[in-house]
Amino acid sequence: MSEVTARRKPTIRDVAVQAGVSRSTVSRVINGGHWVSPDARVAVDAAILATGYTANHHARSLATGRAGSMAFLLTEPQQLLFDDPTFALLLRGAAEALAQRSMTLVLLVAGTPAERDSVAHFISAGHVDGVLLISSHESEPLLEQLLDDGIPIVSCGVPLGHESELSTVSVEEVASARTMVAYLREKGYERIGMIAGPDDTPGGRYRLVGFREELGGRFDDALVETGDYSFESGQMAMTRLLERGVDAVFAANDRMAAGAIAAVRRAGLRVPEDVAVAGFDDSGLAATHEPAITTMRQPWEQISSQMVHVLLDVIAGAPPRSVILDTELVVRESA
Repeated sequence: MSEVTARRKPTIRDVAVQAGVSRSTVSRVINGGHWVSPDARVAVDAAILATGYTANHHARSLATGRAGSMAFLLTEPQQLLFDDPTFALLLRGAAEALAQRSMTLVLLVAGTPAERDSVAHFISAGHVDGVLLISSHESEPLLEQLLDDGIPIVSCGVPLGHESELSTVSVEEVASARTMVAYLREKGYERIGMIAGPDDTPGGRYRLVGFREELGGRFDDALVETGDYSFESGQMAMTRLLERGVDAVFAANDRMAAGAIAAVRRAGLRVPEDVAVAGFDDSGLAATHEPAITTMRQPWEQISSQMVHVLLDVIAGAPPRSVILDTELVVRESA
């Protein structure tokens, strides 16, 4: 046994390193051995003996029976569950998809260190069969712990830093952003700014990539501000962009777009006559806002149902896979 494993209880990560395979492969061996090559199975079995790894309660429960429930895991402050309409749409869709299979959805919020510890203990104790990871930040410690424990997971959006380790359901982030920017350019706007989301989230990073790619040589880093997906951050970012003379702005979500519109009005300008504003999501806010917001529509019901479908496959032992869905440009009054 290595010095590392002698000091603490061995994890799936230790077994994976010893066997020279991924954590997901070790998890599949422990959870029944489906979709694993004979050589990989032998290597994992040998590594389990070498490290002294003992499967946790969750892995044992998979072999003997199911909990009949899945976790809807939000690694954000609790307030965002109520402030951001996208989470409610995904929650409703997942609950409906599971109800059709006579399964239960368990809502878990882990926005603080104490909440992360509690959630990790709950999940690893076998109270759920798998996890629907709804929000994903790069270097999220809870995700690392769940992967080490061999928990079946499917992520909504590409989990930065773990792109090949777990299954994902996402939209065409880069292509969607390019579609919106191309639309704004076709409308004749020339100084197009962006309010990007946090760079440690897939939506924040890849929508900015699409924005930059579509503008090409016309891209100006001075016309990019970063928000945290909130109305307030969109308002503050737009105030700064207006000082630099933009005629259109693409916000990485509709809440920031709404904040941007408020900033335009506060400056005594009109939307879209003076400055056009576009968003991303179409979660309900965009259609009811005044003016209604031009946005990229995500297929929320399809995302939820696909996440449940893919997670059931992962629980059954399937290797990680990615499902990528299309978005739709919805043109309204704001741009």
